Amino acid sequence: MDKTMKYHIILASNSPRRKELLAGLDLPFEIEVIPGIAETYPRNLPVDQIPVYIAAEKAAAYDIRNNDLLITADTVVVLGNEVMGKPKDAHEACSMLRQLSGHTHSVITGVCLTTANQQRQFAVTTEVTFKELTDEEITYYVEKYNPIDKAGAYGIQEWIGYIGVTGLKGSYFNVMGLPVQRIYEELKKL
Repeated sequence: MDKTMKYHIILASNSPRRKELLAGLDLPFEIEVIPGIAETYPRNLPVDQIPVYIAAEKAAAYDIRNNDLLITADTVVVLGNEVMGKPKDAHEACSMLRQLSGHTHSVITGVCLTTANQQRQFAVTTEVTFKELTDEEITYYVEKYNPIDKAGAYGIQEWIGYIGVTGLKGSYFNVMGLPVQRIYEELKKL
């Protein structure tokens, strides 16, 4: 990873989970967030392209200097063909978890690695299966953990993941919000 040390790495995210995961790669970086970037996308965009589109929109808002390497990311939860973003409130969080209960869904994280003269875009998909969750389990989780800031209304690293996830195909860290293994491989290519 010595090659990446020539870059000033910037993580464009307020997520404590993304910060923790990137720190696990033992690379120096700083957090820089431009507030107010809309996380919207064209409605006709295929679901697997949505998080990459949003990550690229986030990257476009930054002024990249010669030695900067900007990391932007966005995560969506997809059940069937329905994209589940972040819930507006506790009621919507409970509704989302009821929909995920007993089913397998996809968690897709789109990432952009941007320097002054190039950009690498990619998405990582992980399949997550939940057991049938009871209303009591859903209510307990939403009241205690308040997952309003999480796509699909859950954090796999929290209580609901401990008791509810029965299957995982792909990267666990991707479900947390940052596919660090793939980021590591892409950084080596820069």
